[in-house]
Amino acid sequence: MGPLAGIKVIELAGIGPGPMCAMLLADLGATVLRIDRVQPVDQGNWRPLKYDLRLRGRKSIALDLKKLAAVDLVLKLVKRADALTEGFRPGVTERLGLGPEACLAHNPKLVYGRVTGWGQTGPLASSVGHDINYIAITGALNAIGRYGQPPTPPLNLLGDYAGGSLYLALGLLAGIIEARQSGRGQVVDAAIVDGTASLMTSIFGLYAGGLMNLERGTNATDSGAYFYDVYQCADGRWISIGPIENRFHAELLRLLEIDPADIGNQKNRTNWPTARAILAQRFKTRTRDEWTALLEGTDACFAPVLGMDEAPKHPHLQARGTFVEVDGVVQPAPAPRFSRTVPEVPTPPQQITRDNTGTALTAWIEPDEIAALRAAGTLF
Repeated sequence: MGPLAGIKVIELAGIGPGPMCAMLLADLGATVLRIDRVQPVDQGNWRPLKYDLRLRGRKSIALDLKKLAAVDLVLKLVKRADALTEGFRPGVTERLGLGPEACLAHNPKLVYGRVTGWGQTGPLASSVGHDINYIAITGALNAIGRYGQPPTPPLNLLGDYAGGSLYLALGLLAGIIEARQSGRGQVVDAAIVDGTASLMTSIFGLYAGGLMNLERGTNATDSGAYFYDVYQCADGRWISIGPIENRFHAELLRLLEIDPADIGNQKNRTNWPTARAILAQRFKTRTRDEWTALLEGTDACFAPVLGMDEAPKHPHLQARGTFVEVDGVVQPAPAPRFSRTVPEVPTPPQQITRDNTGTALTAWIEPDEIAALRAAGTLF
């Protein structure tokens, strides 16, 4: 099920964007085999397996890649794969005997995906780092935050998962399509710094055109404008508004019973402080749910600010099935949606056991080969 049914991917276990990319591919129907270490990867924030949702939708086996027999097994699997993903520092898989040259020699049509923070080349290529560092160097972090306040890290969504996982997935799928036409595989170098910079394309365009200030919290969509921000309500909870267009802005003021003359010209920045004060005072007069009852679904560009405990219960998200419950854990459903090749509900992360290992490999190699690998001690 899913549009990627029939696509086979090998995931060399890593942290951050690699597992998320593999999850996205598995969500859409790809058969993904995760090659974990005998001692599992340290994800940096320990949690029970069922809650590491990045590992959903696929099966795993454990191999000691320092052993030649384990490397040989991976290369045998590579022959049956459309793509392979890895997220080690540059040169690590080469030293293991699983670099692009070795893998492409076994499967010339393989798309070899590499995701790192800094990329495979450049002065920082071998340096360590995390999401916050990668978005810092691209100019993205400096642009996020309120006026007079330090830059605000946007969780690790922008770098790891948007600039890394999504761009790796896009690169892999583009490579697979091209390989089916040319018969030749290639290496996809998905650097988080490159992906994050790409996401900033429109923002760089605004800056180049003199339409965006470098000083954060002073622009139309970075909390500088009163009409694109969050406001606290009478009960201490929050709502969001974003009526950038004139007609939507007018509708918000009408519903709030605010005289447009008190606000002044929406695009005149000198009016923004006064307008913000007026809106802040008005939103303080009712609770978040009262404002939701009045404004939600109108042309005011409104939504309540919901917590993760509330979001899955919102009627719109319930109607769309945006969240699903798997093994007792409420989590986002696969996205995007497809009219015909509808993905299945993801399976929960699975323990690496003897039975699960055998099941995982049946889609890749024959039962007698599995038995031989167990007899040799390569598998348990």
